[in-house]
Amino acid sequence: MAGDLDRVFALGSRIRIIPIIHGSADCAVEVRRRLLARRFDCLAVPLPPSFQSSVEAAIDFLPSPCMVTQRATGYVLGDAPATLSYVPIDPCQGVIAALRLALQERVRRAFIDLETDRFQPVSRTLPDPYALKQAPLERFAAAVLPSLGPLPAGQPQNRVEWMAQRLRELERRYESIVLVCSLTDWPWIVNAYLDQNAPTAEPDEVEPDEVEDVQAWRVDPESLLFLLGELPFVTALHERARAELDSDENLTVDGIKELLIAARTAYNADLKDRARKIPPLLLSQLLNYVRNLTLLERRLTPDLYTLVTAAKQTAGDQYALHLAETAATYPISNPEPPPLPVVKVGINKGRLNDGELVKLVSRLPGPPVQWRSCKLSRRPPFADRIRWRMAWNPFSQCSWPPEDEQIEQFRAHLFERARQVIGADLVRTEKFTTSVRDGIDIRETMRHWHDGEIHVRILPRSQGRLDCAVMLFDSPAEPQKYPWRTTWFAEHKEESTLAFFASDYRREPVGPGICLATYGGAMFLFPPLPIPDIWTDPRLDFTETLEERLIAAACLHSACRQIALLSTAAPGAGWRRLARKFRKTLVHVSLSNFSDATIQQLRMVHVLNGREIRSFAAHFIRKS
Repeated sequence: MAGDLDRVFALGSRIRIIPIIHGSADCAVEVRRRLLARRFDCLAVPLPPSFQSSVEAAIDFLPSPCMVTQRATGYVLGDAPATLSYVPIDPCQGVIAALRLALQERVRRAFIDLETDRFQPVSRTLPDPYALKQAPLERFAAAVLPSLGPLPAGQPQNRVEWMAQRLRELERRYESIVLVCSLTDWPWIVNAYLDQNAPTAEPDEVEPDEVEDVQAWRVDPESLLFLLGELPFVTALHERARAELDSDENLTVDGIKELLIAARTAYNADLKDRARKIPPLLLSQLLNYVRNLTLLERRLTPDLYTLVTAAKQTAGDQYALHLAETAATYPISNPEPPPLPVVKVGINKGRLNDGELVKLVSRLPGPPVQWRSCKLSRRPPFADRIRWRMAWNPFSQCSWPPEDEQIEQFRAHLFERARQVIGADLVRTEKFTTSVRDGIDIRETMRHWHDGEIHVRILPRSQGRLDCAVMLFDSPAEPQKYPWRTTWFAEHKEESTLAFFASDYRREPVGPGICLATYGGAMFLFPPLPIPDIWTDPRLDFTETLEERLIAAACLHSACRQIALLSTAAPGAGWRRLARKFRKTLVHVSLSNFSDATIQQLRMVHVLNGREIRSFAAHFIRKS
């Protein structure tokens, strides 16, 4: 069976073909594996001879990606941009990987493609080459073969006939030849080679074009996403594995996982306290979502659009934005960048170092690419942030209603949790007589198991009432970290009177008249009451910390005996003495009862520079 598979790519006794999908790291790994497993005298590649010296020189600049271009001659209509065909010097490109290996092993190289002035690429949508992890290349190519239509007449057909002729010439000089070519060209090169071997075949007269000299370029790092076949971050992982002699067999999937973790690190470093927690469970859910979206698009590995969409839906806009930026980075620092002019590239276009806009056509075209839109809330430019800060009116500020509703719902939920704690302290048990009351007390029944007695629970009918809650998100709080301390009054009867300490909102403008702060702690009085500003009230000057002042204000203004306290740790002796001074009791609810994501969302408060800002605030405020 292995012998049958080996003959699939045999062309005569001296030629072996490795058909690949251009721009695929999985195909590049497969090419390298096959070349290392077989001795060969000559490597043939589908590039014209005019590119050979420049392409091989540019390969020496790796791991810095480059490109080698050739300008098309002829008349340019009007202001239409000039056309440049190019070869991407991409480490994950199968042809480049083969040339790189051949140069290291001192193997002859032959550039056998036809010299063409205006190159006409042939690109088709093909199956995901990740299937090569489970199926041999022979089976993969045989499965794809029925879907490969004939090449267009003209230059594409002339090119395969020319390459077939060059192969016939090479087999007279070398004992073992390996051709690395596109999967779409493979069957037609074979047909042209066999037709030329027929006794009655007459070779077609195909003449190469007169072409311009080629030029090598260094690609702007910000535009590598449009040059490389894989994501720049994943491409860098392949180069790092090569430098460290590690395996890169599974980087197509493992690299995506490393990308998500690197994006999370950048996200946390950028937003710090405002960053939403992304635990392993959330990353697992994100990966499941990525898998489902990838399968819906009939692929085995995700593209950038799929990754960003899944990140946006599961972890928010800001994480998705950091993921997109991290994926486009090429984290390999080359101390000496190639001494080449710089070009910026896009999809089928580029801008040269002199500002000229050109049309780009790849000599090694991969699957077709297209623009897809994904709406994300971008970070405002520095100049806009300065302008918004300068235009801020210090005498007008208000909250954003959706955040008010969210935190009021949480305050009501906190009241319910605190009532449960109060009720749990008042539960009593008694011996079962005629009624099970509020249920059997299993613990007490087990204690009296030897007596054969059953004990039941009796819950109190009234669990009391609460009108004040204190939420301490960061304790102990550093006063320098939370310089903004104020008291806000309710706008309607469904809102609480709110006193809090938070970070300086003026440092985080997110839109015109919109700033962002982070709560350190807050006190809620509901139903709302008009109270003096607790931060200037002299009756509370005996307190020493921000937390003590909030607790003292709650005890001073609450009409109930119990105060709901949300904090990480239970109140210490000092806080309990402070509450007893006002004849109040603190009912503790642990912050660990709530998810980090929920708490992080609650801590974010957007400050608007007037009620009129609410009409467009939603355009700039998107949860991170």
